[in-house]
Amino acid sequence: MINQRWYKHINLFLIIILTIIFFKVYYSFLPQQIYSSNISSIVSECRKIKHELGESCIPLNPQRIIVTDQESLESLVALDLKPIATTIANRVGNKARILEGKIDGITYLGKESQINIEKIVQLKPDLILGLWISPQEYKLFSQIAPTVSIGYTQTGWKNTLKQIAEIVYKSYKAEKLLDQYQRRIEKLKLAFAQKAGKAEISVMRFYTDIQFTQFLNQLSFPVSILEELKLSIPVTQRQISNSNVSYENVSLERVDLLEADAMFIAIDPGAEENFQKYKNSPLWQTLDVVKKSKVYTVDSSYWVFGSVLSANAILDDVVKYLLEAS
Repeated sequence: MINQRWYKHINLFLIIILTIIFFKVYYSFLPQQIYSSNISSIVSECRKIKHELGESCIPLNPQRIIVTDQESLESLVALDLKPIATTIANRVGNKARILEGKIDGITYLGKESQINIEKIVQLKPDLILGLWISPQEYKLFSQIAPTVSIGYTQTGWKNTLKQIAEIVYKSYKAEKLLDQYQRRIEKLKLAFAQKAGKAEISVMRFYTDIQFTQFLNQLSFPVSILEELKLSIPVTQRQISNSNVSYENVSLERVDLLEADAMFIAIDPGAEENFQKYKNSPLWQTLDVVKKSKVYTVDSSYWVFGSVLSANAILDDVVKYLLEAS
């Protein structure tokens, strides 16, 4: 009787051991895809992102991204991603020039201020991303797809690029781009110190529908880049600059404020006539920078707002006109 019980216990013990071994061997040979799919079924299919308008749960790997502005478009393209749709800038030029060959076939949703909602619905995005998204737009967009609003300041464009990169799992790419940019800045800083010294640069914008011109100050995107090169706007401009905005309006009567060693002028589409009015003025002709032919017109699409591609395009222009031409 005792032997029979003993044998039963032995058999039961052997069955348990063999069962454990079987399952260990079985699961060790399972394809990685099955394991991943099991994990996916347990873990949520999206991750929560906190942003300035709230919290959104975005796909782990968004494939159909819509961006609501040209700056977000530029950032994603720089990160080797191509959104399915974007908008046209309200005033500044289109960034197609610096994004050439990288946005072919992209859908346009109208101007930033008049986005075609029906088109967005038809495109079935899985993520809507943008700068300056209003609370009203956010409420509407969020009913179509997860929406994230990114903060942006003209001098904080590097942080914005990092934020966007983190959302789309491209942080390593952003760090690489910014490292390359910084190395270029250090190299050019030395070249300018040797050749141009402490040159004063006026950066102007002829703004669509505004009868004045503007000079951009140290709070602006382009001047912050010039300052990285240790170039500066004129002292008089710095003294009168408003600490809350990135520009100052300048009438024809005060063009003396624009005097500098060199001048870059960004002209918005539709502002050409106003620029011509300034050029034809006798007051404009009195400026030494004009007499010395050190006035250069540049593309407002990347000289007014932008990210790393625009920053590099500005450096290209600065090198072309201040280093190579002089």
